[in-house]
Amino acid sequence: MTTRMSITMHTELNALESQSDELALLGLMQLVSPALPIGAFAFSQGLESAFELDWVRDEASLAEWLSGVLEDGLTRCELPVLARLHQAFGQADSETASATVATWDEWLAATRETAELAAEDSRLGASLKRLLSSLDLLPSDQQLPSEDSLTPLLPHQAGYVTLFAYTAHLRGVSVRQTLLGFAWAWLENQLAVACKALPLGHTAAQRVIEQLRPALVDAVNQALTLEDDELGPVLPGLALASALHETQYSRLFRS
Repeated sequence: MTTRMSITMHTELNALESQSDELALLGLMQLVSPALPIGAFAFSQGLESAFELDWVRDEASLAEWLSGVLEDGLTRCELPVLARLHQAFGQADSETASATVATWDEWLAATRETAELAAEDSRLGASLKRLLSSLDLLPSDQQLPSEDSLTPLLPHQAGYVTLFAYTAHLRGVSVRQTLLGFAWAWLENQLAVACKALPLGHTAAQRVIEQLRPALVDAVNQALTLEDDELGPVLPGLALASALHETQYSRLFRS
């Protein structure tokens, strides 16, 4: 009888853990979905200007550009900071967690080298925050109208990466899966931009995905090993493209 009860409890525990993992996976899929209504489709992160300058003109040059941005940008900036933010949201000491989150949120804002890149991060963050509020997924003080309102963890005007980490933590997504999801969402968005602004078909976009999928995993692996003093994007070409995009004659995207 005792053995049967033990087996039953073990089975139920496994079922609960499996359900929790499945809910976390679905939460991550919701967060990285192109259908998430935060307006990410309106931004190209300087890629549209790279098209205009003829730096990126076809499938091969697009893959090369994205590989460079992934290696020298996301791997050294967004992904390792995303991991730090995710871990901070899980800290028991809310005061320490709040200070850590605020520090990295400010650090990320300081890395945005153009007005467009800064606006993209802040606007996507604000949009994701509004969405979370509409889903009743924010602490109550975050839903107050006061601009000075602060939750113990979230800065009031937190950027997109910070809100992404918060949402992933809230959904029970692991740190590693959070980074993979963020990298995947970035790649999908960049390819959507290319399909709209270049003579690039969807099959070609899938070939780029096949080429870069291993690079996403490598980027996450590397990001999780970097120390604080090793962080910082090295993307002068992207910064120049983004700056030139601000005065580009004809534009489809906001960045």
